[in-house]
Amino acid sequence: MKHFKAPKESFDKLDAEAVAALVASAGDIALVLDSKGVIRDLTYDNDDLPRDWADQWIGRSWLDTVTAESRIKVEAMLRDAQAGTPPRWRHVNHPLPRNADIPVQYSVVRIGGEGKMVAVGRDLRPSAALQQRLVEAQQSMERDYSRLRHVEMRYRLLFQMTHEAIVIVDANTYKILEANPAADALLGHAVGGVAGRTLTETLDTADTPALQLLLAGVRATGRADEGQARSGFGRDLQVTCSLFRQDAASLFLVRLIPLTAERAESPVILPHHLQIVDSMPDGFVVTDAEGRIIDANAAFLDLAQLAAEEQARGQSLERWLGRPGVDLGVLMANLRQHGSVRLYATTFHGEYGAGTQIEVSAGTVPSAGQPRFGFAIRDVGRRLATETRKKELPRAVEQLTELVGRVPLKDLVRETTDVIERLCIEAALELTGDNRASAAEILGLSRQSLYVKLRRYGLGDLESGE
Repeated sequence: MKHFKAPKESFDKLDAEAVAALVASAGDIALVLDSKGVIRDLTYDNDDLPRDWADQWIGRSWLDTVTAESRIKVEAMLRDAQAGTPPRWRHVNHPLPRNADIPVQYSVVRIGGEGKMVAVGRDLRPSAALQQRLVEAQQSMERDYSRLRHVEMRYRLLFQMTHEAIVIVDANTYKILEANPAADALLGHAVGGVAGRTLTETLDTADTPALQLLLAGVRATGRADEGQARSGFGRDLQVTCSLFRQDAASLFLVRLIPLTAERAESPVILPHHLQIVDSMPDGFVVTDAEGRIIDANAAFLDLAQLAAEEQARGQSLERWLGRPGVDLGVLMANLRQHGSVRLYATTFHGEYGAGTQIEVSAGTVPSAGQPRFGFAIRDVGRRLATETRKKELPRAVEQLTELVGRVPLKDLVRETTDVIERLCIEAALELTGDNRASAAEILGLSRQSLYVKLRRYGLGDLESGE
C-alpha cells in the first residue's frame, strides 16, 4: 500500500480562518493572529463568552486584550509558536469593565508559512465554579467537623466531671467500653480500671442473673428500666439502664446510684478536722503506698488546674511534680525511712502548663493494711518572687573573680567548677535532709561517685566503710 505525502506548499496555502473554525470546535474560542500577534479574526463555540469581542478585538494586538499579569504569558506563547516549539497551555485573563476577569486557557500553533498563528482557548469559568463548589463543600465539612468536635469535647467534659457514676456498655457482650471517674471510684477501681471488664464482673456475682435479665429486657424492648445490685465491695446500688445506637452498634447507658446515705439530698457533714483540711489554703492529698491519689482538697485541685476531685483520684502524684522519676521517689524513700518529710522544695505543674515553686511536707497516715501518706503542698512562688533576687555570692566565688587576669583561664575554670560542684552537692544534701542515696539520685550520680566527691570536699562525716 502506498501512502500519499502532500507537498509542503499545500499546507502553506491552507486557509488560517478555516483552520480556526475547525479548531474552535475543540475549544471555546479561536483567534487568528498574524506574525506580529495582531488579531485578524476570531471564532466562538461558547455562547457564554461576550459577543462584542469580535468588534473590539479584530485589528488589535492580542497583548492589548489581556490583563497586565497575563502579557508575559502571551508574549511567551507567541515567541514559542514562531520558533516552532511544541505548544503549551497557559492561563490568561481577559478584563471586563464592570465584572470579574474571564479566565481562558490558551494554546498557540503556527499555521502556514506566512507566520500566521491560531490561538485556541478554553473558558475556565465552569472549572473555576466547580472548584469553588468543591472548596465550599470542603469548608462546610470542616465546619461540621469542628462543630461535632466541640460537641464531643463538651460531652467528654460533662462525662468526666459529673458526680454521677455512668458507664457505657456493649449490648452484646456486656463489656464496659467507657466509665467516668465517679464510676471507677464507686466500683473501687483506679481511674480507667473498669473499662474492658464486663458489667457483671464489677458487681456482686449473686446479682448476675438479675442484672442479665434486666439488660436483656432493655435490649429487647428498647425501653429504659432499673433494678438493684450490689458492688463487689458490698455497696447497694440502683442500676438504671437505657439503650441507644451508635455506628450501627447497640450500647447501654448505665447509671449507678448508691442507695446508702450518700444518695441523700442533704449535704454530707464531715468531721471538723476534715473540714479544716478541705478548706486549707495549702494543697493536701492522701496517697497509697505507690503514690496514687486517694483524696485531695480544693487547694490541690486549684494548683493542678483540675475541675473535680475525680480527675485526680487514682492518678500518681508524680504527674504534677517538677522532676518526674525523682521527686516522688525521694519523698517516698524518706517517708518509709523516717516517717516524715519537711519543706522539700520542688516545682509543681498544672494541667494547662502553669508552674510554680512549692514546698512539700509529708507524713505517714495510720491505716489498716497498706500505709497511707499525706502530703501538704504549699505554693511559695509568690514568696520567692518578693525576696531579693540577687543573692550574695559565696566568698569562694568572690575570690575566684578577683583572680581574673592573675591566673591562667584553664586553672580558673577548674577552680570555678569545683566551687559550683561543691555548692550543688551541699544543696542536694540540704534538700534531701542529708539522705545521700536521694541526693545522688537528684544529682544524677552513683552513690560511690557521691562518696568520692564528699571525701574530696570534706563534706559530711563518712565512715570508714563508706
